[in-house]
Amino acid sequence: MKSWIAMALAFAAGAAAAEPRARDLGVPFEGTPGPLNAITDVAGVEVGHTTLIRGSGKLVVGQGPVRTGVTAVLPRGRSSTTPVFGGWFTLNAAGEMTGTTWLEERGLIDGPILITNTHSVGVARDAAVKWMVASGWDALWHAPIATETYDGVLNDINGFHVEQRHALAALDNARGGAVSEGAVGGGTGMICNGFKGGIGTASRKLPDDLGGHTVGVLVQCNYGNRRSLRIAGAPVGAELQQTDPICYAAPAAAGEKRRWPFPDCTGRPTAQADEPKRPDGSIIIIVATDAPLLPHQLKRLAKRPSLGLGRLGAVASDGSGDIFLAFSTANPNLESVHKSPPKDVRMMSNDWLTPLFEAVTQATEEAVVNAMVAAQTVEGADGVRVPRLSHQELRSVLAKYNRLAPTP
Repeated sequence: MKSWIAMALAFAAGAAAAEPRARDLGVPFEGTPGPLNAITDVAGVEVGHTTLIRGSGKLVVGQGPVRTGVTAVLPRGRSSTTPVFGGWFTLNAAGEMTGTTWLEERGLIDGPILITNTHSVGVARDAAVKWMVASGWDALWHAPIATETYDGVLNDINGFHVEQRHALAALDNARGGAVSEGAVGGGTGMICNGFKGGIGTASRKLPDDLGGHTVGVLVQCNYGNRRSLRIAGAPVGAELQQTDPICYAAPAAAGEKRRWPFPDCTGRPTAQADEPKRPDGSIIIIVATDAPLLPHQLKRLAKRPSLGLGRLGAVASDGSGDIFLAFSTANPNLESVHKSPPKDVRMMSNDWLTPLFEAVTQATEEAVVNAMVAAQTVEGADGVRVPRLSHQELRSVLAKYNRLAPTP
């Protein structure tokens, strides 16, 4: 439909915008990234987005404004029906990730991983089942993984605008290569640390003497408040607490009752005493690696994004859904595991896991910052305006605290 301004926008690769990323602004990060500095540095992984943007002004449930979408991650790409070993971890459970009871039981991920908004997770899950049936996945029934964060500040979340066709488009158009970040796909309507957030990604390549493996991370960032945000150890959120807050683009009409306690963008004081309260946010983190890990080791790996979030000032608030998933693309002989005789698989010694833990921590930190750096300012439902993280102001704060690295 032509009324959708952006559908299946920047499916994953190639169409990534020329926006600078965090490293381009001089944000210092530890570790060595892969060539793309993205989850797709893990060979075989593909990512697709469907971005839905429509309308402006006052919220009318069922009509819009619409600021939402779907992001798909395919562990072995669209052409493969081979499962991967996986594990998952929840830091705070105010959220949903389908398929995790089956994953916990047997340690395998069959099919794609879909990320969308809170009220569309069922639609995304059903679309994944439909896609797996059509793609010839070898099972009598399917329990795919679909997960979510809440975009109801900017999006008409109760209008149920994500349909199966949108999830199917993200799956069908998934690609390797550069990954579009920011307000795209499932991240279209998300808010991250008081700034516009969304999709971010990063990777780490270990040196040969530590195994030479690659770790990639993709986040859908919708958590946190501005006050506690730290980047590269600098108190960026505290320094920018009183600048360019989330606000309403136009003053309230006489007698108008607003959904959120945000100030007006015009006519407001130059300094805001406290950050307005909004619903607790969430973050979904997908970790991929080519290291040969078994499910119990991947569960350990899935815990380590917590440490990257801690570096950024996250506390996993009471109402936050902080849910993490890890998978390994090693052991390509897992096809038809439902019916096959015993298989020989490879595993890494536990003594070699620490560098992978460190890589996940580093890549998580960078992926979150990349999500904020890539995102543009967005005005959504009821004229709520969520600002991007200003590149210039970020650089100024980092310079103030002697944390600004030379730019490439």
